[in-house]
Amino acid sequence: MEGLKTLVDYGVIGVLMLMSFFSLSKGLERLLYYRKVRLEDYRTKQELEVDLTRGLFWIASVASNAPYVGLLGTVLGIMLTFYTIGSEGLVQTQKIMVGLALALKATAFGLSVAIPSSVLYNYLLRKVKEKLLLWEVKNGR
Repeated sequence: MEGLKTLVDYGVIGVLMLMSFFSLSKGLERLLYYRKVRLEDYRTKQELEVDLTRGLFWIASVASNAPYVGLLGTVLGIMLTFYTIGSEGLVQTQKIMVGLALALKATAFGLSVAIPSSVLYNYLLRKVKEKLLLWEVKNGR
């Protein structure tokens, strides 16, 4: 079961950190792209929309799946705690609390990845809508 503790500590948290890095880097790339996009280069609104929304699904996927990855860490941490209780019989409170803290750490980290990703995704969608409306105004449609 020591391997399970390592899996929760490094595996689940590592996956969440990777997801967070990917979401934030994609969001930054999109923000930089939105600053340099030239509306007059697009003949149709659909072409513009395709370019503006490229890759946003990754940020949405991180926002929606990070809580589940954190929940997986929670389940594994609680399993580890129950295994410790079952294998050692009466256990010190300290051992139980360490296992539960491990479980809660994964949950908290999953939420701390999901919430900013969700906010970033909504912010970028708003920027896309603004650009599309500006295109419509400039092209009289």
